[in-house]
Amino acid sequence: MSLNPLGNYHSGSIEVICGPMFSGKTEELIRRVRRAQIARQKVQIFKPAIDDRYHESNVVSHSAQEIQAQPVKDSLEILKKLFDSTRVVAIDEVQFFDESIHKVVSKLARRGIRVILAGLDQDYKGNPFGSIPQLLAMADSVDKIQAICTVCGGPASKTYRKFDQKEDQVVVGEADIYEARCRTHCDYSEEEELLFFHWGKPVDQTQSPS
Repeated sequence: MSLNPLGNYHSGSIEVICGPMFSGKTEELIRRVRRAQIARQKVQIFKPAIDDRYHESNVVSHSAQEIQAQPVKDSLEILKKLFDSTRVVAIDEVQFFDESIHKVVSKLARRGIRVILAGLDQDYKGNPFGSIPQLLAMADSVDKIQAICTVCGGPASKTYRKFDQKEDQVVVGEADIYEARCRTHCDYSEEEELLFFHWGKPVDQTQSPS
């Protein structure tokens, strides 16, 4: 805990906003930041430099809401750019950061800073994205929000890559590459292997079910 100018102790916290693409994660992060600014709290917003889809520096949502931010090349740069007076740190697209991000976030919270994180919890194959597992485990609160499936219109919790030309986990793109989909309409090739293997042993498909 840290001591504020009024002499009251306050503890830091870690909030994670996660879900698939097009679910409104960045929009929710901006909403929380603006509320903190209304409360006259010193806020700093960071984003990975790799994400320049809408703007080189600003954090911009798919619905065109935006707020001024600082692009950084790695997680340690966040600490270098941090002001002593900062009470709230918001980090967008947190899944793109290096593996040290969870240590940086933990350090910020121990300083008494409220940390707001937004990012994808799964990649296009349905696997945990980057350091998201550690951040979810560390978080004081987690909001997992859903998008709308582009196939059936139901709640979507998956991000589908339309053109799987690259196996890289990180391929920055928009609706030209990605869609939000429900579990039913997001087919992962790894799942097909379960038809032939069970607990690491081949299944004889010639046998009729008992």
